[in-house]
Amino acid sequence: MSVGAWEPQVGGQQEENHREFDRDQLQRLISAALSDNALSGALEEEDLNSSQLIRLPAQQWLEESQHWNNEQLWQLIRFFTIAEMELPGWDAGAESAVIPLAKVLRKRKAPLQREQLLWLRQHSNNRYLPYGPL
Repeated sequence: MSVGAWEPQVGGQQEENHREFDRDQLQRLISAALSDNALSGALEEEDLNSSQLIRLPAQQWLEESQHWNNEQLWQLIRFFTIAEMELPGWDAGAESAVIPLAKVLRKRKAPLQREQLLWLRQHSNNRYLPYGPL
């Protein structure tokens, strides 16, 4: 009788979790964050039903962030922060896209400023924002 170790197939799961970003959609999310309206009124139905975006793996957000400037990243952070509070199904906890986006800004030597950190505290009850779990 032989005893072996079963190794799960990781490649298929990684491909399944990897999602291509729709940059037009991300631009709509940025516009919604800039709007004075509630998010539910500023978004298309397709965007409202895209709650999986906030929980995509951090590595995907780190890669995608290369296509956006610092101000656009801040607006995405604002969008995801507000979405987590206002939109059903958008809660993300420690998996929030805000965490890798804030990390990118730190790496770019443009960390969130005091006013931005205070804004996050005022508009979120997610204890992991903006830096993730300790």
